[in-house]
Amino acid sequence: METNNHNSPKYAFLYMLSLAALIFTGFSVGMIAFQIINKYIPDAINQFGSSFDTGALRFALSALIVATPVFFIINYFIYKGLYKGALTKDSGVRKWLTYFILLASSVVILGWFIGLINTFLGGELTLKFALKALISIILSALAFSFYLYDIRREITAGTKDNIIRIYFYIALIIVIGALSSALIFGESPMEARNKKLDNVILNDFSSIRNAINQYYSDNESLPKSLSILLEEKIEFITQDMLTDPEKDLDYQ
Repeated sequence: METNNHNSPKYAFLYMLSLAALIFTGFSVGMIAFQIINKYIPDAINQFGSSFDTGALRFALSALIVATPVFFIINYFIYKGLYKGALTKDSGVRKWLTYFILLASSVVILGWFIGLINTFLGGELTLKFALKALISIILSALAFSFYLYDIRREITAGTKDNIIRIYFYIALIIVIGALSSALIFGESPMEARNKKLDNVILNDFSSIRNAINQYYSDNESLPKSLSILLEEKIEFITQDMLTDPEKDLDYQ
């Protein structure tokens, strides 16, 4: 009993960290699946949240890369403690925090379904809604059934549960599938950087066009060179806007 009490703060920390990692992992898998659906079932009205978003896919991939190892490693230590008896199956920390994880997960999942239904009522395609709802049900059912089974197990010390292993392998397959899909359908870092550079250049050209229009309005003639725009001190043009951000050469 003394050992169990001594370990209570440690396992309380592990369970809470496990909850945070679970939420990030579950959301990330769901976001990746949703973005793939958005990509292959486009919506003509292109409403918010229903179009393919590489930024959302990139965030989900980043969260998955960080949160998934944390989730599996933390749970390894928790179940190692259960196996060795350092954490008993009737421990208050285990019971309270497992049910707290179920409660927190319930709140998150409720919010998820509310958001889905809201987009459906707002005009999202029925097929997209059905697929997203199915994915949400699968992910939530997997998490719920795992924790409910775990808290109701009669024997934890000195025995390795095959059902827990099955859950582990199912979760691992889902995560690997989500990671692979995000890498396939998302942008590479180089593609993302090139897009940002293109946007900077397009914004520069827009500013240069506005500056030329202002110069023409003031002088009734076009500038002989872009440097004249700086000499005239037109307010919305700077040297940076006249220079290629990658090659560091002036635009011609």
